[in-house]
Amino acid sequence: MKRGHPPAATRVGRRRGGIRQAAAARARRSVESIVQPVNRIPAYALLDPDAEEAIHQASMRILEEIGVDFRGDPEALALWREAGAEIAGERVSIPRELAMTRLATAPDRFTQHARNPERSVVIGGSNLVLAPVYGPPYVRDLDGVRRRGTLEDLENFIKLAWRLPALNHSGGIICEPQDVPIPKRHLETFRAHVRHSDKPFMGAVTSPERAMDCVEMARIVFGGADAGERTVLISLVNGNSPLVWDATMLGAMKVYARYGQALLVSPFIMQGANTPVTTAGALAQLNAEAVAGMAFAQLVRPGAPVVYGNTLATVSMQSGAPTYGTAETVMLGLAITQLARRYGVPSRTAGMRTGSKACDADAGAQSMIAMLSALLGRVHFVLHAAGFLESGLSASFAKMVIDADQLSHLLGVVKGLDVVDDTLAFDAIREVGPSGHFFGHGHTIEHYDSVFYRPMTAESGTWDQWVEEGRQDVEARAAAVAASLIDSFEPPPLDEGVAQGLDEFVARRRRELADEAF
Repeated sequence: MKRGHPPAATRVGRRRGGIRQAAAARARRSVESIVQPVNRIPAYALLDPDAEEAIHQASMRILEEIGVDFRGDPEALALWREAGAEIAGERVSIPRELAMTRLATAPDRFTQHARNPERSVVIGGSNLVLAPVYGPPYVRDLDGVRRRGTLEDLENFIKLAWRLPALNHSGGIICEPQDVPIPKRHLETFRAHVRHSDKPFMGAVTSPERAMDCVEMARIVFGGADAGERTVLISLVNGNSPLVWDATMLGAMKVYARYGQALLVSPFIMQGANTPVTTAGALAQLNAEAVAGMAFAQLVRPGAPVVYGNTLATVSMQSGAPTYGTAETVMLGLAITQLARRYGVPSRTAGMRTGSKACDADAGAQSMIAMLSALLGRVHFVLHAAGFLESGLSASFAKMVIDADQLSHLLGVVKGLDVVDDTLAFDAIREVGPSGHFFGHGHTIEHYDSVFYRPMTAESGTWDQWVEEGRQDVEARAAAVAASLIDSFEPPPLDEGVAQGLDEFVARRRRELADEAF
């Protein structure tokens, strides 16, 4: 045994203890902030006025001359016919004046109320809402293993989202709980969000009946009148590109619109597969689909809160696989936020998305490109802001922490530079003078603990410390932080009567619903 070196077992035990202590210290930097961020970056306009007008006009021609299918929903066709659209089978040709008149009734901003009023969020204006990944069937667990998601995973993701200050929205199906039968997943998902978070969250859209269950559960949680008078849910409805709104999405859209609940109206495009391969053509088609969906919500209930959304990917012309963080998806995202401003509605786009299969440099680059461009476009609602991996097939605990860390840095950028006498620090500069240092100055002591964001996952120690702690990469450090945050989670207060009422509703509906997949 070399002098000065402890036995191997002692070194391993010390190293593991150091890793746990480091993870706990990083986790303690997480504070459950309740201040909604405001984006003060001037909105970047990708399209010049002529290009914006050309896209708008092309979209209006698509609505008028080609039309959009509203499939499997006679009531939707009747609503359009009564409003003055031309109907041929299930194809609806929408005059531009009708589309724009209906869209004009949508609010330019609205509040989604959380059960903790201090965590309610404003969607629109300069406000920013950040929600985690949505919908993956697989998880990348705390040991880095890829497997099917469970209800326990979903609950742990919700706990983690509640602990991370960069996420001010709990999201929806952060992962699919595949140990719960499909017809009953919406019940357990809704209850999990209420039990483990007091941030705002999303409703189910996989059938109008499941949407109605969510409205009924919202009545239990928020009070009977609140599910019809206040917006307490926001839900994602995806168009089937090209140019189709199907019965499932239309049914859910009608339920939520009638009860004053918000909708993320999001065509699901894969550029080059279900849109033209050119970005301008893809944008014109997407815009027509989104306008048709948002206008339909206004037919159901004028003033229904809607968000101009999108699900954006380009397609590899070699493999057919979706790709993210590309120049085309960036341009589409920026253009959509610009068109939303034109139409006077809030916008939604995706954030930290990647096609990478691991938390590697490629994942980081693609995620940051997508997220930064969304912020430059002054987006209002970001879905997939954290935890998105493998083209949305996997939700990753480690990546959720990594992404939240990066979001915290970016939030420091979007809030802008605070320029006042205190921050200009003229007196401190005069007192230190040439060749001095600021470490011990009173101005530094006053501000040092709050002026810089201290990341949870960055390695800021020495080489020797890094080696002693096991040469962990960022994914390992982030997984340890996630585990620490979940282990130390304490649920926010929940009224016993609300909890009991929700449990009774879920138990009754679980008895009534079959276990079949569809």
